[in-house]
Amino acid sequence: MRDVSKTIATSLLAAIVGGGVTAGALLGAGVVDGGETTTVIQQAPLSSPGRAVSDGVAGMTARDIYKRDAPGVVFIQARVVQQSASPFDFSGTPQEGQSTGSGFVIDEEGAILTNAHVVDGATEISVTFGDKNVADATIVGKDDSTDLALIKVEPKGLDLRPLEFGDSRSIQVGDPTIAIGNPFGFDRTLTTGVVSALQRKISAPDGYTIENVIQTDAAINPGNSGGPLIDAAGRVIGINSQIATGSGSTGSVGIGFAVPIETAKRVIPQLKENGRVERAWLGLEFVAIDPSLAALGVDAKSGLLVQQAIAAGPAEKAGLRGGDESAVLNGESIVLGGDIVQKLDGRPLKTAEAVRAVLDTKKPGDTVTLEFRREGATRTARIVLGDRPAGRTG
Repeated sequence: MRDVSKTIATSLLAAIVGGGVTAGALLGAGVVDGGETTTVIQQAPLSSPGRAVSDGVAGMTARDIYKRDAPGVVFIQARVVQQSASPFDFSGTPQEGQSTGSGFVIDEEGAILTNAHVVDGATEISVTFGDKNVADATIVGKDDSTDLALIKVEPKGLDLRPLEFGDSRSIQVGDPTIAIGNPFGFDRTLTTGVVSALQRKISAPDGYTIENVIQTDAAINPGNSGGPLIDAAGRVIGINSQIATGSGSTGSVGIGFAVPIETAKRVIPQLKENGRVERAWLGLEFVAIDPSLAALGVDAKSGLLVQQAIAAGPAEKAGLRGGDESAVLNGESIVLGGDIVQKLDGRPLKTAEAVRAVLDTKKPGDTVTLEFRREGATRTARIVLGDRPAGRTG
């Protein structure tokens, strides 16, 4: 479920962003003249036990963080156009609707970071700031593979409050988190919680796998998408993107997912410069070899069986071939007879994720060495990587 609600012909609700726990503590008591004891309640700092918070912001409370960071969080409304999904509409008539979500200011030039699915298909975008000023925005760039988008407003006359980036590599399970966003249209709502797990994987809008995702129990709901997940020092460590929901539910059940800020740091410069992210591409579609495939006569115990070498793609140009014999495995159609890919730049390949892990370290134009089996013989090919087309993952 992708955090964003779109009221289009066929009602589409997308949610993305997670749940929370609020911190507070009794810090002391004093005696007044009449001999009565008065309990003083103050909000406890959010910093994790045993972990110092640097930069002079140790001991910040949720209130402190909200006061500092909420002005930089925005409410995004996008007018969207999508093709009709009705089986009775053969013309594919475009349908208009509205997508809502959150975002946050990242510089004084008017750049705002949000989720790609918040502005997907947008023809008009308006941004509402904490002081109720409203500005039109344009899309600078969008990357469906990380579900991140960069939009921009004209900064003149606006009180822009950029949020500070943290370091998602240094966080640990149990660290406090704060989410600020616009769930169900309730603007600048704060929820708190903790990092409940690390290194999760979620599916991006284009089907690509987003790695190193932060799981939190800070309450996030439809409308939180694109908003910041913040650490105890008030710094952004993630972009709230998806939630897990119970059967029949569209709201938070305490399991939310945020794209790590380190991913955004890599993506933002390319979005600013090119409007998109260039990714290395092999041009292969394959299935992982397991014992059931071996039973169909595949000449390998592990590796990836090529289903198709995309026409005019990098691998096809280097001589890789897909199969030509149809078969059914576990109810799914596959193709036998293709090359069996076993190593990429010396790294053994057992899963599609292993291929992506190598490609994520490369860029279009780089050359890689692919080791594969064909007709019982091991061969190698030198492949010049291409620029991955939209909608492709292999």
